[in-house]
Amino acid sequence: MTSEPETVTAPGTCPHEDESVHVWNLDELQALDFDPLLTRLLREEPVARIRLPFGEGSAWLTTRYEDVKLASSDPRLSRKALAERGVTSSSPHAIAAKHAALNYADPPHLTQMRRVVARAFTGKSMQRLRPMAQRTADRLLDAMEQQGPPADLMEHLHGPFPLSVVSDLLGLPEDERSQMTSWANVIMAPRPAPARSKEAKSTVRDVIVGLLERRRAEPQDDLAGVLSAACEAGEINEHEAISLATAILVSGAHAVRNNSANMVYALLTHPEHLARLRAEPDLLPQAVDELLRYIPHRNGVGLPRIATEDLEIGGVLIKKGEAVYSSYLAANRDPSVFADPDVIDFDRGPNAHLSFGFGPHHCVGSMLARMESEIVLASLLDRFPGLRLAVPPEQIEWQQGALIRGPQTLPVTWDA
Repeated sequence: MTSEPETVTAPGTCPHEDESVHVWNLDELQALDFDPLLTRLLREEPVARIRLPFGEGSAWLTTRYEDVKLASSDPRLSRKALAERGVTSSSPHAIAAKHAALNYADPPHLTQMRRVVARAFTGKSMQRLRPMAQRTADRLLDAMEQQGPPADLMEHLHGPFPLSVVSDLLGLPEDERSQMTSWANVIMAPRPAPARSKEAKSTVRDVIVGLLERRRAEPQDDLAGVLSAACEAGEINEHEAISLATAILVSGAHAVRNNSANMVYALLTHPEHLARLRAEPDLLPQAVDELLRYIPHRNGVGLPRIATEDLEIGGVLIKKGEAVYSSYLAANRDPSVFADPDVIDFDRGPNAHLSFGFGPHHCVGSMLARMESEIVLASLLDRFPGLRLAVPPEQIEWQQGALIRGPQTLPVTWDA
């Protein structure tokens, strides 16, 4: 269970000494419950000051859809400036290397790095990857079906499937993939074991370094090949190539693992939506987007930006040097944009959700993530007409202390 976050007046903790600060402890939430603090701030104080469990001082948090879009795209708010700052944070340490990571760059350098990565995420690349991904899903579900019910979908599908797909994209050999899912999960759950998370990052980095070295000697048409060629051409440096490859591998293996599992859990606990998808399979892409909007896929917020000059957001003055967080989750529940935002509605009109971010830092892998989610759902619906949870929903185990939310196990059964 969670408690409502406390609000304190904290003189001396920020430039606005008379401002109330909402202490956001990031208590563990149940299943897909929406964070009560985000709900309250969206309705009552859409630009508010918060303090997270780690780091220094306090920061602004935007929750309203239009404010979040502005905070995510205004060039006066800088990620590069964040690399030189200690800011109140959800994590005890940085997940990515600040000196080379995409997430700590601003245009035009950010644009250059994104342009390089985008060469591996073209429509043609997705067409090449889709049949490979489908074969992987079929192989994994063949093994699960052969074993028979009940089965843990995290073990049989949601864990190995996204790792295999992102490894195919990157060009990572089969014999170097076995531990990547567990390492990615550790990296993305830094609160319980910071030292273990750092060890995992070092291990994954070593694998990436070896792969990029091989691509320099033997170029291939995969992401590692793209990054290696860009490095040789002077478009990015070696540290950036390593950081980009590591970030895509870790986020691809971990985020899709949890997001796709959350989607399946949501459908299995909303039988009317599950039945409709079975009856109307062409609705699947639209359903995936609605599930992306509805599911609170992370704990807390991601990285903030630093104001490089005074600006106003939502009628609130943000002063130069202050940190500004944006909650895409809250924006996706803004009732001024999404009617009945707390319900799943596959008939929702144009669904301009912000689950992949907005502006210069919009997720480069959004097309791949959508494709993977569609394959997972379509394959399960087609192969297992009677698919259902093997235990009551309240008995599902959920990850603890992770940045990305998702089930630890997802036991299901079906009519064999």
